[in-house]
Amino acid sequence: MEYFLQTPEWASFQRSLGRTVHEQSGPGWRFLAVEEKNPAGKVLYAPYGPVAESLEAFDAALAALAAIARRAGAVFVRIEPVTAGFGADDGDAVLRARGLQPAPSNQQPELSWVVDLAGDFKDVLAAMKPTNRNLYRNIHKKGVTFRSSQDPEDISILLNFLHMTAARNGFKPQSDEYLASVARSLMPAGVGTLFVAELEGEAIAAALAYDSADTRTYAHAALDDTHRKLSAGIPLLVTLMADAKEKGLQHVDLWGVAPEDEPDHKWAGFTAFKKSFGGREISYPGTWDLPVNKLRYGAYQLARKLRDKLR
Repeated sequence: MEYFLQTPEWASFQRSLGRTVHEQSGPGWRFLAVEEKNPAGKVLYAPYGPVAESLEAFDAALAALAAIARRAGAVFVRIEPVTAGFGADDGDAVLRARGLQPAPSNQQPELSWVVDLAGDFKDVLAAMKPTNRNLYRNIHKKGVTFRSSQDPEDISILLNFLHMTAARNGFKPQSDEYLASVARSLMPAGVGTLFVAELEGEAIAAALAYDSADTRTYAHAALDDTHRKLSAGIPLLVTLMADAKEKGLQHVDLWGVAPEDEPDHKWAGFTAFKKSFGGREISYPGTWDLPVNKLRYGAYQLARKLRDKLR
């Protein structure tokens, strides 16, 4: 799988926000890393990176990241090596042996749910819960239609529904300006697509997806509560998958899910929703820090621990 957060299009989007982005590659490795600010100082962050074909290639990528961090005056490098020549089970030993430390929290999900699109799409449908299949096949009888858009102006449809969801559930979505910037950068480039469900021409649900060379990532979705009983979000997601299949993509990444042994996890509800489409869980090593300025990194860790104790 190619992760969207390590693509040139994501680098372009980050630069459109005024951020400094470093892209580098070598034999069997590559990375995209963004300069960020942190209480410790400057940080070099590679979301779901670096990408490496072997442990040897990973070591070369790590050395290149550390060299850039030193030149940029960064205190540490933050990485999430999801494709780096080793699996999640070996991650702890491999990363600690190279001087990395677990970050205070994971910046991207440590567990994800992926639906594979190999074979005929009827096989993808067969792996779903019968309710999902039936809704996809029959919702048109209730006057619901679906369309896709790469017009950045249409992001307002999703923003409106996200405001409704936030008010209903008491959570804070990403800012309108951030998602509007995503739309302006990624939709005209053909790698961001908005899928919209409409009832007699009126939008009732929307979902934004990002594409890499082989994977579509289901990133943001929300619906109009007025038409909740139609469950349009389910056939909308199946439509998103069918479109990915038609475009020759191999996977749909439904993004973060809760651990199976944590039924009270805050993500438990939408984890059950994602798993109802069939698929498999992928486990990642998580977010790790490589100190470059060890003195300042040590002070940052100490200050963070003291702050946590006071809380």
